Amino acid sequence: MKRTHIWKPTWTFLMAGLVTGLLLSAGMGWMQSGHADEPKPAAPPIQPAQTPALSAAQQLSDAFAQVAEAVKPSVVTIFTEKEIKMDRRSFHMTPFEGFFGDQFREFFNDPRNSQPQKQTGLGSGVVVRENGIILTNNHVIDGADEIKVRFADGKELEATLKGRDPKTDLAVLQVEADNLVPISLGNSDQARVGEWVLAIGSPLSANLASTVTSGIISAKGRNGVGLTRYEDYIQTDAAINPGNSGGALVNLRGELIGVNSAIATRNGGNMGIGFAIPAKLADKIMADILRDGKVTRGWLGVYIQDLNPNIASALNIPVQEGVIVSQIQENSPAEKAGLKTEDVIVKLDGEAVHNSAELSNRIAGLSPGSTTKVTLYRDGDEKNINVKLGELPEDELAEDMQDSGKRGKLGMGLTDFNGELADRFNLDADLKGALVTQVQPGSPAAEAGLRTGDLILRVNRKSVGSAGEAKELLANSPSDKPILLQVRRGNGSLFIVIEAE
Repeated sequence: MKRTHIWKPTWTFLMAGLVTGLLLSAGMGWMQSGHADEPKPAAPPIQPAQTPALSAAQQLSDAFAQVAEAVKPSVVTIFTEKEIKMDRRSFHMTPFEGFFGDQFREFFNDPRNSQPQKQTGLGSGVVVRENGIILTNNHVIDGADEIKVRFADGKELEATLKGRDPKTDLAVLQVEADNLVPISLGNSDQARVGEWVLAIGSPLSANLASTVTSGIISAKGRNGVGLTRYEDYIQTDAAINPGNSGGALVNLRGELIGVNSAIATRNGGNMGIGFAIPAKLADKIMADILRDGKVTRGWLGVYIQDLNPNIASALNIPVQEGVIVSQIQENSPAEKAGLKTEDVIVKLDGEAVHNSAELSNRIAGLSPGSTTKVTLYRDGDEKNINVKLGELPEDELAEDMQDSGKRGKLGMGLTDFNGELADRFNLDADLKGALVTQVQPGSPAAEAGLRTGDLILRVNRKSVGSAGEAKELLANSPSDKPILLQVRRGNGSLFIVIEAE
């Protein structure tokens, strides 16, 4: 009872204190009215206009979204298919096959011996004319028996190949359709390093079609990458992966400034270094193909190499960049115009020339028959010479020797080696052989490890003294046996084997 007597007053006192506290809290606004299970009102969203930084970011975001929406109907997914003959040696042999050999397969009528297999490919393309003309990369459609194009709305159409140019890795397709949505072509010459761009295509899978990535233009005029004969790439850090090839690189006005073509990578995926063919070059190639069925290029007719400070000092000229003429071809436009060995070309039509690759690209981009002003230094004096360009003759490309002799397409270009080319490729001028001028990506020569600038000394253990001798030995080598090449690369020598098909 005593405990009960003590507990009651204590409880009463505590209750009184609690009630008093609640009343005071309510009176001072410490407690909010409403039920405990009612949600608290959300904080008002931050309006971009409230801060200049947020406003600018929102405007950029809106620009990305508007460009992506506008360009999406113009970018397509390209599917290719070709038949290949599967070598039965590429299949894993069972113990029975290893024991019985060919008789085992013939007995069971193994279809792998006779039926060709289908090989499929994936790439991207860009609609450039409303009548169905589409630009893509040559390597996307190279060797394809069938080409299909899928549009952003899911419609699929068969495509025909209008023409291709392996030297720039471009191809022109056409589908039977009208009123397509063509992309607007921008002036890639006016694109600036640091400018925002979007890359659009179908990376890795058709299920990822119309993927949009953003980045900036990292550099312009990239050459010497080793992918094609004529290189003048726009470099970007916008994510590009396999399958993006042939897709669009656009500016924030929604204009095509490049055709995505390749990446530099160590793991097979994007590492922030992608390359696109400038739209100006792509437009010229497309126009040639649609008009003439082939690509025509300007021709100057000189052997050239990059100027360096030592040569500039020896020639007593006040420039450090340019191209020195090491040899003039007979009956060439250069010879007719009066160009000479040791001339140093520094400008073409008033614009600076920095290296040999740049000069080659710009001359090739001009029309045969046109006149160009060449600014050069001769004997320390600056001169301007007008040259009427010719048409570039077919060069010594093994890809143009298809089906010659017993060998098919090897995918390499050859020319006679001479002393003028020795310095350019760091080779001994006394050597004899066939100089590799180009290696086509994905070709047997490329897979064997051959490089531009390699000097072929022997073919199947037989010495060669010229490109003609090398081509003859290559063409007549047995098709069922590998080709053994002895190659000089810089100061070293090595053997390279091109496997039989």
